[in-house]
Amino acid sequence: MTERVLDELGYYLLAGAGGEGPAGLMDEARRGEELGFGTGFISERWNVKEACSLTGAALAVTNRMQIATAATNHNTRHPLITGSYATTMHRLSKGRFTLGIGRGIAAMYGAFGVPAVTTAQMEDFAQVMRRLWHGELIFNHDGPIGKYQLLFLDPDFNEDIRLAIVAFGPKTLALGGREFDDVILHTYFTPDTLQRAVKTVKDAAEQAGRNPDDVRVWSCFATVGDHLPEELRLKKTVARLATYLQGYGELLINTNGWDLSVLQRFRGDEVVQSIGGGIDHKATAEQIEHIATLIPDEWLEPSATGSAQQCVERIRKEFDYGADAVIMHGATPDELEPIVAEYRATV
Repeated sequence: MTERVLDELGYYLLAGAGGEGPAGLMDEARRGEELGFGTGFISERWNVKEACSLTGAALAVTNRMQIATAATNHNTRHPLITGSYATTMHRLSKGRFTLGIGRGIAAMYGAFGVPAVTTAQMEDFAQVMRRLWHGELIFNHDGPIGKYQLLFLDPDFNEDIRLAIVAFGPKTLALGGREFDDVILHTYFTPDTLQRAVKTVKDAAEQAGRNPDDVRVWSCFATVGDHLPEELRLKKTVARLATYLQGYGELLINTNGWDLSVLQRFRGDEVVQSIGGGIDHKATAEQIEHIATLIPDEWLEPSATGSAQQCVERIRKEFDYGADAVIMHGATPDELEPIVAEYRATV
């Protein structure tokens, strides 16, 4: 008897900083499909995690599983390049590709000379992509994504390609409800934040005349079981959350209603300041142990930890809070295997 495909579960390929590098992606994709995951997600970092390359590799070695970018950015490639990339992946995989975009990290992009992404741009981009994928020739486009005398891919195209957005604030969440097929939330959202985010997405979908059930909201949920060594668990939980606090801590604190003074103490800490880069990528085990003393337990609570049974119980609560699907974030398929087995055993 064939085991049920777990369409409601996803995971990240090359989670976080990418482990041993891109060569491991193919094995992770095959393994995730074997375990029954519905979607494999790919995040983009500008080193050895370029999204187009990784997507092609993942789709080439799988036969059933959906592969989604979560996320790339609409403004780092010409819209025709992105549109062509999406249609290429869509046809190569016979419909298993989802193009997911996000806002990016404004401070870093500004330093690189990449303009900040706006909500209006992402909305305009989504609408332009849909038109291009359905064969439209767009003349004299003048919108938030820019001015283009002509945009077209192929007048014979009639492609229904899923669009996803990584969303944090209420404006982006509402945009997800209006224009996108999948909305991917951030890790370490509290239950209240998750419920509020889901409501924002679904209400916006309904107000736009869409069926709210057609927009799938993914909880991105750190899943780190006790079967992993403690040093690795700290890297996947404490170091990962600390990296978010480095980059956009105010946003996460304000979203969850956490104490801003804790963030200020964290950023003022000598050890934190001594780390030249992302904590999840650059910090030593000793530094991470120290950083663990700076982060309140309640900030790490919105995650699946403990035994496989405890992880599954906490994952199921995300569905109770309103999520349509859950990404088991921050772990490889092999690391997630006992948790997936427990999930299947307790359906």
